[in-house]
Amino acid sequence: MKILVANLGSTSFKYRLFDMNDERQLARGGTERIGSPESKCFVEIAGKPRRELTAVVPDHAVAVRHCLEQLTDPHEGCLTDGAEVAAIGFKAVHGGRYSGAQRVTPDVLAAMEEVSSVAPAHNPPYIAAMRLLSEKLPEIPLVAAFETGFHQTAPARNKFYAVPYEWSDKFQIRRWGFHGASHRYIGGRCAELLGRKELRVISCHLGGSNSLCAIKNGESMGNSMGMSPQTGLLNNNRVGDFDPFALPIVMKATGKSLDQVLDDLACRSGLLGLSGVSEDVRDVEQAAAAGNARAQLALDVFVGSIRQYLGAYLVELGGCDVIAFAGGIGENGVGIRAAVCAGLEGLGIQLDPAKNAAAKGEQCISTSQSQTQVWIVPTNEEIVVARLAKQTLGAGN
Repeated sequence: MKILVANLGSTSFKYRLFDMNDERQLARGGTERIGSPESKCFVEIAGKPRRELTAVVPDHAVAVRHCLEQLTDPHEGCLTDGAEVAAIGFKAVHGGRYSGAQRVTPDVLAAMEEVSSVAPAHNPPYIAAMRLLSEKLPEIPLVAAFETGFHQTAPARNKFYAVPYEWSDKFQIRRWGFHGASHRYIGGRCAELLGRKELRVISCHLGGSNSLCAIKNGESMGNSMGMSPQTGLLNNNRVGDFDPFALPIVMKATGKSLDQVLDDLACRSGLLGLSGVSEDVRDVEQAAAAGNARAQLALDVFVGSIRQYLGAYLVELGGCDVIAFAGGIGENGVGIRAAVCAGLEGLGIQLDPAKNAAAKGEQCISTSQSQTQVWIVPTNEEIVVARLAKQTLGAGN
């Protein structure tokens, strides 16, 4: 069985193709600038050079057809026929009343639309592309693997807000949690690395968006994100945790509408808003090193928010066997990792400075005396989506 895993933007389509018999990645590729007169396309077939070209790609359906043409090219492709693709899997963000992995249907798309306001950067482009692909490529099953799915195992105490109960019952107002594919992969990979399934893991997905997850024996016990991906840790340009009672003060002082203030919180806050420099942590670190006080403040607040949830999850799990860093910042942020783990020796967490500074790729960066192992674990969300799509097709959903 071959599964195509899609990562969509409003004007982009990126994919990876997996042979699920052995989970080999057969190819990766994508199209940028969909809808422009000259779209940029590329494909990398395993064992072959990368190919790039310019084409007219008016929409996502044409992008998928173009992808299948490249993959079935008689000289350069890896498929003999496009029908070999059993499904397209999507790392979908929020399905509201739908969670887990679901065959894409009109009702699933309607459920996604119901919660688009809390995932404005994610749901609308996925809904539009899925609807288009359903209409123009009906022969290919579509599977949405919602990021909330992994967190269904979290106990109720970590799901509910202290709001009128009917809000949760009627309006789905609860702590859903996100980055499910990444945290699921990290939990499973840590179990493989340590050779045991009974494991307490705190997964730190740090990149453009950020969240921590408490994982016990492969199951999520809680995620730092809540009803929306805007909450929890601060992100590159999104606010993270924020008191809603500040909203009327800002609206009155600025004359902005609620939608305008929410847009500020979603697009001009986080590292960008605090530092005034950039949403990229590397730029912020460079500015802080040069003496920029606001940049240093942004880094301090970022690290502080990570440590806050790290402490909460140490209590939730009753200790921790592994702290795993993933994502662009998690994998490459030497200073961020050091700051997160600083002064935690009394809790049995001891980072090795030399290992941390020299780390490349998957490896343990804690000392041999550390009771909790600290690892860098590059995530692989795409293979998780492919596995879930395969399971969904097998279950006949």
